[in-house]
Amino acid sequence: MLVATVPVAEGRGGACPAGMALIAPPEDGALTERYCIDRWEASLVEVTPRGSAPFSPYEMVKGRPVRAVSRSGVTPQAYISRNEAAAACKASKKRLCTEEEWSTACQGRRPTAFPYGDAARPGYCNDSGTAPLPTLYPENDEAAHGFEPMNDARLNQQPNTLARTGSHRRCTNSYGVFDMVGNLHEWVDDPNGTFRGGYYLDTHINGDGCRYRTVAHDAAYHDYSTGFRCCADLAR
Repeated sequence: MLVATVPVAEGRGGACPAGMALIAPPEDGALTERYCIDRWEASLVEVTPRGSAPFSPYEMVKGRPVRAVSRSGVTPQAYISRNEAAAACKASKKRLCTEEEWSTACQGRRPTAFPYGDAARPGYCNDSGTAPLPTLYPENDEAAHGFEPMNDARLNQQPNTLARTGSHRRCTNSYGVFDMVGNLHEWVDDPNGTFRGGYYLDTHINGDGCRYRTVAHDAAYHDYSTGFRCCADLAR
């Protein structure tokens, strides 16, 4: 398994924890303060009386005590709601990113439509996977898109679906964040429910690349496509 050791990102007046990137917003942007963002889509560990234990990225949280971690070379957590993602970030002394923070980090220091540039490039990100629902539910009727099928733990274990964090090495930008387009939808800090970036089957329907934005689901919703990453204020 590919696991990268990431040094603390340092900036004037503070530092980011390991596994996070320092974001210095462009001077002409809406944001003025530096902040930290997870380099990789979040995975989870379960908090136990004896410490932290592995948590399957294919399982729903279902009220278990979990916290978010940012690691390279692992399967990121799907099947998670905005509310569960916010709690997992908080348990790691982080928070969900605002939409402005998320989009600024996605576009890079010199803002572009995709993390790697203004033109879409096939294969750079995990954005052309194989639909897993028809494989497991070949009838493909309305029942196959209900809560249980959409949260089936087998979905993201099918070939050519969810990729390990950072495995698409060109799906990054000058900030050194990975997979902000494709792989998993990423919840942001909207209590009404918003996710960004698209997932492995779609990065275009609701906007291209870093502009992808979905508001169709409430903050308690989750399925095999929903994931997240955390942000944090710069330590001083």
